[in-house]
Amino acid sequence: MNIFFFPPDKLDTRHEHPLALLAEESKKLMEKDSTMFMPILSQRNPQATFVSASLLHRLYGNKLKPFLDGAEHLTEDAVSVFPAADSLEQYIIALITSACQEETAAALCKRLSLYQIESVSGTLVLRWVNSQLGRILGWVERAIAQERWDPISPQQRHGSSIVEVYRIVEETVDQFFALKVPMRSSELSSLFRGIDNAFQVYANHVVDKLASKEDLIPPVPILTRYRKDSGIKAFVKKELFDPRLPDERKSIEINVLTTPTLCIQSNTLYYAISQLNKLEDSIWERWTRKKPSEKFVKKSKSFAQNGTFDGSRKDINAAIDRICEFTGTKIVFWDLREPFINNLYKPSVSQSRFEAVIEPLDTELSQLCNMIVEPLRDHIVTSLLQAALDGLLRVLLDGGPLRLFSKGDQKLFEEDLEVLKEFFISGGDGLPRGVVENQVARVRHVVKLHGYETRELIEDLKSAGSLEMQGTRSKLGADSKTLVRILCHRTDPEASQFLKKQYKIPKSTA
Repeated sequence: MNIFFFPPDKLDTRHEHPLALLAEESKKLMEKDSTMFMPILSQRNPQATFVSASLLHRLYGNKLKPFLDGAEHLTEDAVSVFPAADSLEQYIIALITSACQEETAAALCKRLSLYQIESVSGTLVLRWVNSQLGRILGWVERAIAQERWDPISPQQRHGSSIVEVYRIVEETVDQFFALKVPMRSSELSSLFRGIDNAFQVYANHVVDKLASKEDLIPPVPILTRYRKDSGIKAFVKKELFDPRLPDERKSIEINVLTTPTLCIQSNTLYYAISQLNKLEDSIWERWTRKKPSEKFVKKSKSFAQNGTFDGSRKDINAAIDRICEFTGTKIVFWDLREPFINNLYKPSVSQSRFEAVIEPLDTELSQLCNMIVEPLRDHIVTSLLQAALDGLLRVLLDGGPLRLFSKGDQKLFEEDLEVLKEFFISGGDGLPRGVVENQVARVRHVVKLHGYETRELIEDLKSAGSLEMQGTRSKLGADSKTLVRILCHRTDPEASQFLKKQYKIPKSTA
């Protein structure tokens, strides 16, 4: 009698692949055999259960092998056969284990030619995962290309592209867990790596079109020394028409990236990283339900080494940092270049104080705070503070020949620095006072140097070179480059003569 024969009407009504139905019927036969016959047969032969189970295992394996050898993709037939065949094999192994002592059962199971369903199925799942990940990358490219960086709504201040990317990722995850076939943790690892890569690609695309800081910041003027008369027209012309200024194409690219656009980009990246934990937890929870025996797999060596979304977290955070830094630098050195970088303290400190910069700076800050999401507010405002301090240092140390300072201006610099500091603290509604104080410290030291007598600065500069070689600072705590720049802006013939003799620095007529 052929134990693998069953009526055709069963095939028609069940709509399953014959091998899947055969596995189910074989399992039922084995269940009946183990309850009705094995208790009696085992009294005569202790290995009766193994003999019967291994025979059934081998006979079904003979039918299954050609199918496994020909499986190349996750077809409907494969999805039907793999779980049924795996379930039959697992039942047979459990049956043998329950009928023998542990050591005996292990030895007997080794004699079985296992179907390797999980390996074959896993390879096909991996192939499917890779094709889906390619599809995700295509969606990422299209989503970024179509993004206009408009907020979805006043409450959802991120772009639509990241929502689309998450939709396609979650759809792929749903399809992955809908595959009712045996798979290994390596397939899950591949899914994680692919999603991780997709978010890295997204983050890098967002910042690809950002200009460099060098494109935003005008070239540093050539160092000159004080000249008593006002013959500086030649240099002024050179300064205003410096060929190193950004070309027209680069200027258009920079102008397109308005403050609202940069804020939406930052918000979008923040949304991306804030949703990663939720996605990660959801995948692990579903995997634990699918593979209860591997509930602690995420603590395994392979995952501990690579993490799950560590790469995308790192790239997204780096992209947010870069956009925030770019935004602060653009506002100060590009948008406010005229009132701040070009005109502050011109023609003299007393005639052009920092109050002239506060109003446009406040307008920019208000725009930032209105557009940026709350968790990123301090981050981007700190970047603006850092850029403002960089701008002030630029004016104080590399302000060009039209900026001439005296020792008495130091008090005005201190007052202006205090204005800037309190502006960002904003009576407790802005940045924490400690954060602002720490940032301001580097400028406060330069301001203090402007208050020393010319003779003190010269003496300190003379000793600074040898001390720097020894790894220490001068008496005034400054490096030689800073001291030279302060002397270049000093309206003092003594400073001018020293710079001419020691550094061959030209007069402001260039």
